[in-house]
Amino acid sequence: MRDSFKLNIQTAALLVIDMQKYFCDDDGGAYVSGADILKANVKKLIDMFVKVNQPIIFTRHIDTPGSLMEKWWSKNLKEDDPQSAITKAFDIANGEVLIKDQYDAFLNTDLESKLKKKGIKQVVICGVLTNLCCESTARSAFMRGFEVYFVTDATATYKKEMYEGTLVNLAYGFAILVKTDKVISGQKNVGSKE
Repeated sequence: MRDSFKLNIQTAALLVIDMQKYFCDDDGGAYVSGADILKANVKKLIDMFVKVNQPIIFTRHIDTPGSLMEKWWSKNLKEDDPQSAITKAFDIANGEVLIKDQYDAFLNTDLESKLKKKGIKQVVICGVLTNLCCESTARSAFMRGFEVYFVTDATATYKKEMYEGTLVNLAYGFAILVKTDKVISGQKNVGSKE
């Protein structure tokens, strides 16, 4: 049945997950190796969504004081920390910044209602970290009735096993795996083993 899924940009929103200085700039506290290539592909997706005037949501992860997330990680990202800002590689003027305090961008935010008010039926997910915030958001989007398109060359994490594990799991039950050029050309790449 996955062959019946086809990305329709006119009903899609781009979710740019946590492309913050902390993760994406080479002086960031939790820099992801290969972020320059990642930023280039994410920028292509942003440019395309701007061109077709479809919603772009940039998530910005912040650790809430006293939360389990704050307890779990030894280094916490606070709202007033300059590294918590979206990387300067992107012009965020044509999108909206959504602050979140969990891996899942839908949890404790108004993301679902924002998307549904705009008639969005599909989400295109890119960003960091593949296996935490991107994967959690993809699963949550699927459970809320959105078709999920996960851009494999526009997401990254720290270890190959984490990245590959996410792709296997999402392709099995939650998302269509696509590459940046396929999104831009409007094609799909169903069930790929990337």
